[in-house]
Amino acid sequence: MGSLSDLPNVGRVLEGNLIAVGVTTPEQLRELGAKEAFLRIRSQVDPGACIRLLYGIQGAVDGVPDTQLPAAVKQDLRAFLAGLEGAGQTGV
Repeated sequence: MGSLSDLPNVGRVLEGNLIAVGVTTPEQLRELGAKEAFLRIRSQVDPGACIRLLYGIQGAVDGVPDTQLPAAVKQDLRAFLAGLEGAGQTGV
C-alpha cells in the first residue's frame, strides 16, 4: 500500500483534504481519479479549490510533480475546471 504523503505533490493539507473525502490510500486516489477527487474536495471541504490543487492531484495520480504534467493534460484540466465554473458549479 503506502501513504498518500508518499505521492508527489501531497503535503499535509492535500492529504488532510483527501482523507476528509474518504480517500486514504494512493490506490484509492488512482481508482477515483484526479477530477473526481477534486470535485469531492471542492464540494465537501474547500469550495475555493483552484487549478493548482487539481494539477497537484493529477500529478499525485500520475506519480509526477505537478510542474512536469504534460501541456495536454494541463489543458484538459483547465477545460474541466472552466466547464465547472461556466456551469455555475463552484460548490459542485
